[in-house]
Amino acid sequence: MNPAMHREQVRVGALEAAGELALPPEASGLVVFAHGNGRPTRRNAFVAEIFHRHGLATLLFDLPGADKAVQNPKSFDIDLLARHVGDALDWAVQHVATARLPLGLFGADTGVAAALRAAAGRGGCVCAVVSRGGRPDDAGAAALARVSAPTLLIVAGDDSGAVARSREAIRQLSGPKRLEVVPGASHLFAEPATLDAAANLAGAWFANHIAFPRAA
Repeated sequence: MNPAMHREQVRVGALEAAGELALPPEASGLVVFAHGNGRPTRRNAFVAEIFHRHGLATLLFDLPGADKAVQNPKSFDIDLLARHVGDALDWAVQHVATARLPLGLFGADTGVAAALRAAAGRGGCVCAVVSRGGRPDDAGAAALARVSAPTLLIVAGDDSGAVARSREAIRQLSGPKRLEVVPGASHLFAEPATLDAAANLAGAWFANHIAFPRAA
């Protein structure tokens, strides 16, 4: 069954960011996305569709500041982006349609470090985290050590630098954790079936760690 789609305005800092909330029937959890380029991409929309099949609601929203980080990495303000992700979590907790749902964070590309740092600052509010690609190490060793939520790092097998950085980051995480390497995938997971594999790994992780048990 297709999820109900809702256009929303998500309060982040002093801004109202455009968002899309998808609510499958009897959703068992909500995954908030932290996008790499500031706006929802086709890749993340595809990932969200996979999550819906796992019975998970999704919130995709414009992440102010992330687009500037892509254009100029020296302007990458992780603290600002993490605060915006945290604001989106607060919005979800207060929204009538999602207030009861356990929360997960999905970070992609530039959004990975922001998602991990937001999780570090939110304690028990975040039940699980997944990162796809990106630079988890940019969250910083101190923040990674404070991430207590079960965390899955998904990395492209053909990106040797990313594999090495993710292995180092996984050692610094303090909670339950796992590293999954997708064979044959490059940085953007553009090769056939690689994004599907990453999305299903992420969906299963969230379903196992944040979802309400389904009625028999």
